[in-house]
Amino acid sequence: MLDEDGLNVWFRQQLVGHLWRANTGVMQFRYAEEWLLENGFPISRVLPLQTEAFADEDAIAHRFFANLLPEGGAREHLIRDLKIPDTDFDLLRVIGGECAGALTLLTDQATPAIDVRYKELNEADMLQLVQRRGHIYANQSLPERPRLSLAGAQDKCAVLVEDNRYFNPVDDAPSTHILKFQSADYRNLPLYEVFTSRLAAAVGLPVVNIDLHTIEEHQYAQVSRYDRYWDENKKIARIHQEDFCQALGYSHVHKYQNDGGPSFADCVKLVRDASDDPAVDVLSLLRWQIFNVLAGNSDGHAKNLSLLYHRDGSIRLAPFYDLVCTRAIERIDSNLAFDVGGERNPSMVTDKHWQALAKECDIGARFMRDTVADIASRLMKHRSQVAEAFNSEAGEYPAIQRVIRVVEKQCKKAI
Repeated sequence: MLDEDGLNVWFRQQLVGHLWRANTGVMQFRYAEEWLLENGFPISRVLPLQTEAFADEDAIAHRFFANLLPEGGAREHLIRDLKIPDTDFDLLRVIGGECAGALTLLTDQATPAIDVRYKELNEADMLQLVQRRGHIYANQSLPERPRLSLAGAQDKCAVLVEDNRYFNPVDDAPSTHILKFQSADYRNLPLYEVFTSRLAAAVGLPVVNIDLHTIEEHQYAQVSRYDRYWDENKKIARIHQEDFCQALGYSHVHKYQNDGGPSFADCVKLVRDASDDPAVDVLSLLRWQIFNVLAGNSDGHAKNLSLLYHRDGSIRLAPFYDLVCTRAIERIDSNLAFDVGGERNPSMVTDKHWQALAKECDIGARFMRDTVADIASRLMKHRSQVAEAFNSEAGEYPAIQRVIRVVEKQCKKAI
């Protein structure tokens, strides 16, 4: 039985377990008896199936569920707009109905809706949404607001997109896309994310589907959710996932290696242990790290990697997301989220550092050298083609030349 502070954790229409707040403020979790009896799966690699509650002093359950929440300025906006205490549990109680992955967190009196509802957004609604940078809880024109929790520090919101029409999810209705907005400090952030993602796709990385949209000079990136699909009844269904901080038991405050977070070698080991096709996924992960160094994405941290729990029961590395050439943006730390052989400055990374990383990850030295050269060659080959195609599709954006210059400088040292 839950106390008044308790939440039920659901996977679609199945009760997974119960989440509650201890007197210390730490969240604790217990799997539901029916979930254990009906062969439910562990929702995290650090939360194995067991009858006992995860109520240890290490707060492993707290970290897993807190990792579902927004961070930084996005969190501050929510706390202010919702007028609630700044605690992880209070936020989950209000906005935990639609999270990354397949889990839905609801109060004891609620169950996941079978007949979900949406409110169509007209052009004026969309303009207001983009102008507000997705701060939907401050929008008094929405009579029924969604319960959306999207992890990360960037301003974003989730919507349903169907036949080029936009819909606002009501309550815990699932979404199909994430909209990511311009920042007051970093105006070209959506532009850089879409273009960097196109570069990654051009060199063969599996990336999310992402496009750049503009409404009255306001840019936003539109990202198709890889953790959603249309089922046989033409309804949106959720797919479970967990990011690498969740899977490794780290708090979001430790998503960077230099702040006490996992190393790249830790991430490689996780993929080797968890993936049902580790050879393919470890190679993809390695190519992702090399791409980040060469394409100027210094913000590729542990929460920008996820494991996807497919419908057939397999676990695989999720498509890559949040790819941004941060080195093209002034006033952003250029040091790498994961060091390369002990070197965090991407301008100083040499073959010596790549070889040290290869040893840390138990990867062959020659294979590492060939893979770095391959990514560099592909970037140099495709950079202009990607830029031309992007300008043809989205319009002329001189700002992408900053990304091109970063790529050229980094790749010329690697080839």
